[in-house]
Amino acid sequence: MAEKSPDQMSLAEAKAELKRLAAEISEHDVRYHSQDAPTISDAEYDALRLRNAALEERFPELVLADSPSKRVGAAPQEKFGKVQHRVPMLSLGNAFDDEDVAEFLGRVRRFLNLPADTEIEVTAEPKIDGLSISLRYESGKLVQAATRGDGAEGENVTANVLTIRDVPAKLEGRAPAVLEVRGEIYMSHKDFAALNKKQNQEGEKTFANPRNAAAGSLRQLDSSITASRPLRFFAYAWGEAPEHPGKTQWDAVMGFKKLGFPVNPLMKVCRSSEELLSHYRSVEERRADLGYDIDGVVYKVNRLDWQERLGFVSRSPRWAIAHKFAAEKATTVLEGIDIQVGRTGALTPVARLRPVTVGGVVVSNATLHNEDEIARKDLRIGDTVIVQRAGDVIPQIVAMVIEKRPRGAKPYEFPKVCPACGSHAEREERETGKTDAVRRCTGGLICPAQRVERLKHFASRNAFDIEGLGDKIIEEFYHDGLIQSPSDIFTLEARDKRALKKLRDREGWGEASVKKLFEAIDQRRNIALDRFIFALGIRHVGETTARVLARSYGSAKFFRDQMIAAWPDSEAWNELNALDGIGAVVAESIAQFFAEQHNVEVVDELLKHVTLAALAAVAASSPVSGKTVVFTGALEMMTREEAKSMAERLGAKVSGSVSKKTDLLVAGPGAGSKLKEAQKHGVEVIDEAEWFRRVGNGK
Repeated sequence: MAEKSPDQMSLAEAKAELKRLAAEISEHDVRYHSQDAPTISDAEYDALRLRNAALEERFPELVLADSPSKRVGAAPQEKFGKVQHRVPMLSLGNAFDDEDVAEFLGRVRRFLNLPADTEIEVTAEPKIDGLSISLRYESGKLVQAATRGDGAEGENVTANVLTIRDVPAKLEGRAPAVLEVRGEIYMSHKDFAALNKKQNQEGEKTFANPRNAAAGSLRQLDSSITASRPLRFFAYAWGEAPEHPGKTQWDAVMGFKKLGFPVNPLMKVCRSSEELLSHYRSVEERRADLGYDIDGVVYKVNRLDWQERLGFVSRSPRWAIAHKFAAEKATTVLEGIDIQVGRTGALTPVARLRPVTVGGVVVSNATLHNEDEIARKDLRIGDTVIVQRAGDVIPQIVAMVIEKRPRGAKPYEFPKVCPACGSHAEREERETGKTDAVRRCTGGLICPAQRVERLKHFASRNAFDIEGLGDKIIEEFYHDGLIQSPSDIFTLEARDKRALKKLRDREGWGEASVKKLFEAIDQRRNIALDRFIFALGIRHVGETTARVLARSYGSAKFFRDQMIAAWPDSEAWNELNALDGIGAVVAESIAQFFAEQHNVEVVDELLKHVTLAALAAVAASSPVSGKTVVFTGALEMMTREEAKSMAERLGAKVSGSVSKKTDLLVAGPGAGSKLKEAQKHGVEVIDEAEWFRRVGNGK
């Protein structure tokens, strides 16, 4: 059955749908970013996010603080040193058709409140299918090169990048004191074919595609190996740059060219959606003759002052978007269906395929999403299926070929019990009375799959980030009884001293590796409150929501006590709901988590072993840093979205309702009930002009 258009949905239906999408996308985020084992294609993942975005646009009052469109990248590999990006390296939102491109320009116009006849210049350039890199120059000399990693922290690959001819070790002309140039490392088709031929002749592993070859070549511990690989580079962006790189995106990129960087010759400035689409189709026609892989065209607002005003959402800039090319397809046979259990108990079906090459990559698995999709597509074991690949993750099954169905093939029966623990697996009833698309194990923490996945999440990069305690080690330690709950991680060393068989006696371990693990654990006995909250693995509570909660409650004890008290209609519940973007779905999930005594016991036990630091405000020197601000009325000098973005950038907490804890109400014309509430509670009320005087130049 086709999905309802957001315009046709009731508030209750949209609320339930957003709740389902949050759970589903969160599950895929964990698999992709924390487990490095995705079960969904780029195209299908993007479709989920687009659906979520459409619903949020139609029902802005239902937007969650942890809206599932706010993650980027993947954790850095442990074998390299880590680099904290001074300016985050984020990903791009996607456009898939002409209407998406027009809507992108429309969003820019609405956000900036531009008249309909104002021309918006946009640069358009090929989206290189390679490896993102950030190059830091000081006084014109390359001093550091780092991969994107998870967007906040990447891998230090300086020695290897210095071997790449396209990357200047010293800048030409007048170089700024500090400049971080960002771009893409890639490998040409010709060089890729030659490398694979050489690898094959020497009995070494061959690469699936040029992107994998480029990534594998860059991530070599021996830089001489990287030097022997024909890597190339295009510059297209920047990170830290105290000296402004220009007034436009075009000027900045052309400035890179003068400094000695290769820039893509197909970059062009366009002045309408028609020009953008014409250039997109021109690039697509030339795609096969370029000699390197691209998977779309990137559009960026040309004026840098507009880019600054547009700013970022958690996952991507508002001023840029990637217009993707169509996915590639192939035909193969569905040989089986495996069920994987995630940390929230979700049963995810994964297709086992007869290996087939799709777009130059051999694939043997595909996402099946959920049991409704299996039934809707009437997929049966033995069916010949059409597989679509878009990107480098597991592809999706588009359809089956009914003419080739084997005789006697039976409809697939989705399991009603958890394959990991045997507990009943059920589909929750939504608030609208409809059944959730995801079937979940009811075993909770008695389910080994959920316990292991929760432990992996706890130690993962964006949670406690315990180096050396990766997924395989956690599985090994769990099955051997060494770690059963998060607090066991912090008592591991003490228990090891009393054990007859020490960790150092295990295969693959030794004195040095054990010492290193214990040191890594000790380093995480002090951790920021937002990481602690995120690490608990509460459903719907991602990194963004964890930061909102940490800033709002300040300490672990206060957060714990308030969440235990947060039940519908209580003061704690109302305060939780008042936090900007939290909403009833997230609040209910948090309340349910702390209603379970065993979860409270896990938190209390952890607090015996760790010390938590309050989350610092974004801009500690700002006049509104740490204050709770509410915007109301018809803002005239900025859009509501821009106002919220500005306040958060200045370290303020933005709330959707007024209470006695509100510090400041910014009221525009037509302010109503919120103004009355502010007067009732004695909250300071100012207008937009005073807001800008107080925080400085906001435009």
